[in-house]
Amino acid sequence: MLLERQTQLRQLEALLADTMQGRGRVAALSGEAGAGKTALVEAFVDRMGVDRVGVDRPVQGVILLRSACEDLSIPDPLGPLYDLAREAQWELPRAIDDRQGQRLPLFSDALDVFEAKGPSLLIIEDLHWADDATLDFVRFLGRRFANSHILLLVTARTDRSEGQMRVRRALGEIPAGNVMRIEVPLLSEAAVSSLAEQAGRDGGAIYRASAGNAFFVTELLAAEGDTALPASVRDAVLARAERLSPGARSMLDAVSVFPRRADAWALSGLCGIAAAGQLAECVSQGLLEDFGDGYAFRHEIARRAIEMALTPSRRREYNQRALAALQENSDVATARLVHHAVEAQNLEAVRELAPLAAREASRVGAHRDAAGHYEVALRYCDGLPMESQAALHEGHAFECHLIGRIDAAMEAQGEARRLWQALGDRLKEGDSLRCLSRFAYLLGDRAAADRFGAQAVELLETAPDSPELAMAYSNLSQLALLAERLDETLLLGGKAAKLAERLNRPDILCHALNNAGAAGQWLDFAKGRRDLARSLGIALAGNFQEHAARAFTNCACVEMNRFGLAEAEAFLERGIAYCIENDLATWRDYMRGVQAQLLLRRGLWNDAAAVAHDVIDDEATTALVRYPSLVALARLPIRRGDPSAEPVLDEMRRFLDKGMELQRLVPYASVMAELAWLRQGDRDEALRLIDLAESLSPTRAVFGELATWRQLLSPDCDPGETGGMAEPHRLLLAGEWRGAAAFWAGADAPFERALALLQGDEAALREALDILEGLGARPVAQHVRGVMRQSGVSHIARGPRQATRANLAGLTQRQMEVLQLIERGFSNKKIAAQLTISPKTVDHHVSAVLEKLEAVSRGEATAAARASGLL
Repeated sequence: MLLERQTQLRQLEALLADTMQGRGRVAALSGEAGAGKTALVEAFVDRMGVDRVGVDRPVQGVILLRSACEDLSIPDPLGPLYDLAREAQWELPRAIDDRQGQRLPLFSDALDVFEAKGPSLLIIEDLHWADDATLDFVRFLGRRFANSHILLLVTARTDRSEGQMRVRRALGEIPAGNVMRIEVPLLSEAAVSSLAEQAGRDGGAIYRASAGNAFFVTELLAAEGDTALPASVRDAVLARAERLSPGARSMLDAVSVFPRRADAWALSGLCGIAAAGQLAECVSQGLLEDFGDGYAFRHEIARRAIEMALTPSRRREYNQRALAALQENSDVATARLVHHAVEAQNLEAVRELAPLAAREASRVGAHRDAAGHYEVALRYCDGLPMESQAALHEGHAFECHLIGRIDAAMEAQGEARRLWQALGDRLKEGDSLRCLSRFAYLLGDRAAADRFGAQAVELLETAPDSPELAMAYSNLSQLALLAERLDETLLLGGKAAKLAERLNRPDILCHALNNAGAAGQWLDFAKGRRDLARSLGIALAGNFQEHAARAFTNCACVEMNRFGLAEAEAFLERGIAYCIENDLATWRDYMRGVQAQLLLRRGLWNDAAAVAHDVIDDEATTALVRYPSLVALARLPIRRGDPSAEPVLDEMRRFLDKGMELQRLVPYASVMAELAWLRQGDRDEALRLIDLAESLSPTRAVFGELATWRQLLSPDCDPGETGGMAEPHRLLLAGEWRGAAAFWAGADAPFERALALLQGDEAALREALDILEGLGARPVAQHVRGVMRQSGVSHIARGPRQATRANLAGLTQRQMEVLQLIERGFSNKKIAAQLTISPKTVDHHVSAVLEKLEAVSRGEATAAARASGLL
């Protein structure tokens, strides 16, 4: 009997009805393990009468395609998609080969296949065990099937595991209107008592023992007679298992080592002709479910209870037998074989299978899982030839760097270099040095990056021309680019490109063109754009994922430097989506920082804070990847009068201590100049930093923004040569403030527009003040009032006091504090930590703020608060 689930069933029915009308959605059922998510799915399927493919029983006219994730030690890449493909009679392995492992075309093919079936219900259970490629598939569908006839129903636990957090992030990257989250709560005491009464049991005792967990309730109700209640689900399951005959109990133990379900053919091979009778006994006792072609425990909790009761030797034995049975079938996923090989401690099998599983995972973009398989392989690599060990370390390093684990990548690549050096392989050692150079730079160690890069070229030039040498040249070209040595960038990049073309290596060619394009923006903007576009095109055509991500980043940054904000936004949206779908965490988060700067420039300060905090608050984010977000977060508190800028400035300053790169110095000097202009910082130090940046600038174009800040700090100084600078900087330095303000208005950059208007007449000053008040830039607005008074302007609007505005809105002092933190992009959890109150109390305060401001979202609340002068 299914109790207290009518609300959830009605929600699912409504979503399915929308699907029938061509409005596809994602329904995410969440609840703790054992809450009854699967039972709710079964009830929904039975209630709606959806059809399995190939079954001629049309009721609703909706096709059911069902899959689930398994609790493998390392997930099976795209395992649920394989399940769905089999049910849809689609040959996924062939499709993967046809698409050469490229996920976006593969996912697009999948969407076409499912759409062709007509209105469909796709189910993926236990998404918290999913691999990254599967999560990307869910994200892909969620973003693209709003106008389809597909309802995707996923289930996931609500624990605090890493898997659950990854599910939450994946669902959070689907447009809000395309996903509905449905909670599956624990049963109430009344519901438990009702079930207990029908079984003649003590409902109060069962509720106290189970806390309303549906699976535990079921197990307790199945306990024999009126004996003492089991203390845990494990005890309840084991008690039921003890009722089995010895043979059936052995069968139950054998099934327990198969995550999710055991195929019937595998059990026959594992247990022989007696299997059928033993399985039937397990089914009759309610411990297993018979799916016709396989068997599974009624819940993962039960499976784990039986598996954990096995002695280590029995567990190894059953896993070895499972491995042997599964290896008879060539269609079994390699990740499943690795799982059983590890559990069986079959070292030979692990050494053979784990590297293969890693390559398979990497091919479909499941880089986190690929890194995991390499880690497994390396744990058992003793005894392998040195060449094989070095290759494993290299593979591990590459996958780790793609997912942002740069420290681990450095360690693995260093070990690979040691092995190649011992083997006397100059090409491999040189390439390892080049990789170490790149990883060191990503960790923010510029000196080490330069040292490793130079060593790589020096070693590789002693061997015949090679792709390794071409890539080493391109790496040095990139390092020169990052140091603003433009001529050196183009020289080394040209050598790399020429050699890459001669050796037919388009991947290296697109890397070299990327360097040339990024450098060329300051010398010949049109040519620089063309080189970057060509680089991006080659990378996408060849599925060179990291090169493509870097090309997206540099294309966006080039447009940002010339204030083509719409073009920059388009590149960032495409690039971030590409990185999400290809599990490129490092580049994704770097681009999010650039996106935060773009949002800041457009006056969308709350959005900028939220995006930047999403990067900064992740402890796994490397130093270099944090930097663009730091730039946004340094400027926001200064403009809002928030005292939290100093830690961010300290972190930015540490980058300069490790290496004085102009791309780090310019934003830091700009922030320090803004502080000095507001009389909150050292004017002489700000001017010193500006002069230093000027001395390091390869062209005047790079210096435009700092030149305008120097003019604000020293109005009588000579702006110097302005040729080549971006138009608004050139106009402002020439005294054409109207033209500069008009440019910024056209670019939708309100703060910069206000700064330009400050160079104008009284009307312009009043307009600037209005803009700054609207943005919530209180310290800047106050500074402008001082400037206006010094200029003899009278009747300057003060704006109502914040306390008065708060009282008019009915907000308490605490609610005002919460509102200010909402404006800064803080999550409820971060607000709770900031104010030292419980998250539940924060929930109440946020609800009160939304109600009093008549807003339905946090963004709408802050917009209303700014409009009314509260912020």
